[in-house]
Amino acid sequence: MSIHDLHGKFNGKEFEYISNYLDSESYSDEKSWAQRFEEEVSKHTGVKYAVACNSGTSGLHMAMYACGIGHGDEVITPALTVVMDAYAVIHVGATPVFVDVERDTYGISVEEIKKKITNKTKAIITVSLQGLSVDMDPILELAKENNIVVIDDSAQNILGEYKGRVAGTLADISVLSFENKKHMTSGSEGGMLLTDVEEYAVRARKFGGIGYKHMTASAGRTSLALSDVQDPDYERFDTIGLNYRMSEVSAAIGLAQFERISDIVERRIAVANMFKEAVKGCSWIAPQRVPEGYKHSYYTYSFEYKGFEAVGVSWKEFYNMYVKAGGDGFYSACVVPYLEPVFQNNENYNKVYTKGMCPVAEDLQKKIMQFKTNYRSLSVAQKKADILKALIDKIGKVK
Repeated sequence: MSIHDLHGKFNGKEFEYISNYLDSESYSDEKSWAQRFEEEVSKHTGVKYAVACNSGTSGLHMAMYACGIGHGDEVITPALTVVMDAYAVIHVGATPVFVDVERDTYGISVEEIKKKITNKTKAIITVSLQGLSVDMDPILELAKENNIVVIDDSAQNILGEYKGRVAGTLADISVLSFENKKHMTSGSEGGMLLTDVEEYAVRARKFGGIGYKHMTASAGRTSLALSDVQDPDYERFDTIGLNYRMSEVSAAIGLAQFERISDIVERRIAVANMFKEAVKGCSWIAPQRVPEGYKHSYYTYSFEYKGFEAVGVSWKEFYNMYVKAGGDGFYSACVVPYLEPVFQNNENYNKVYTKGMCPVAEDLQKKIMQFKTNYRSLSVAQKKADILKALIDKIGKVK
């Protein structure tokens, strides 16, 4: 199948796998769909252990628990990201420490990380924003020097590359998301935790699996005789956990999607290239920079808009002009987490997290434009890119 054939969202084996699951009376002699999905992701990415979960946010929470992060600990996280990274930190009792980003790549700044490390720092969260890997090597080296774990939020990046390696596989733990708008989906929500560390995989699986004691790094549980389980003295739980498990229907859909993931990513890249060509040569548009040796998987095609300073057209005015011309609109970057009402309306946080803490992220967030790349038709995508180019040309001529 080529990228030109991917007009439907579920045009692989999704319906076949769901039907197989629904028609099956028992899995006593077969692997579950979740385990099949995990094994396929593990094999394709080269990571030893994959743990399916019901969302990327759940995966982040599982990762925090797996690494032993808790009360009194600090976790460094980028200021330009979604709020869920901070949520995961807070839910294990730790404190998020927000760090500024590099303006051209949107990735967390290594130099700014160095300024924020204390004897309480337990982990660093990296975020592959819009599908571009962070510069991982210096962060991993810094973390090793300070005995800090690295957790990579790769919710927006799958099969991207970093210096010849698969992005999202380099940290101590990485988390993927299969929410409906991501590169691939497991139906509507879903996620996957990846790690090469057996201890982390076991702890994550137990925490996300209600604490069943017989869960292992690579499977839902060890094989037990029914005579052992069907016994009043059989003890089931040794971990206080939550139910973050992925459903079998979701896993069946996810597996079918993942079997086509290379083509799905290549289609995103093809659409991004259309938008890249549309903005080429415009002095007041600065596309997210892709360093040499990186492969961007383009969750969106993003750029910093400098049109207000250069041509007197505000972000919202540009948006309205694009929509009026026939464009689909585009997304803004999420408000930096610590300026969201959830923090600013909370007396425990609003004096700690103040405006101006991370000036690059705060300014950049107001200017980023994110164009979707998940068009089902490449010809439709080209029309939207042409509309963008025509608008840029029109504004340039008016100036």
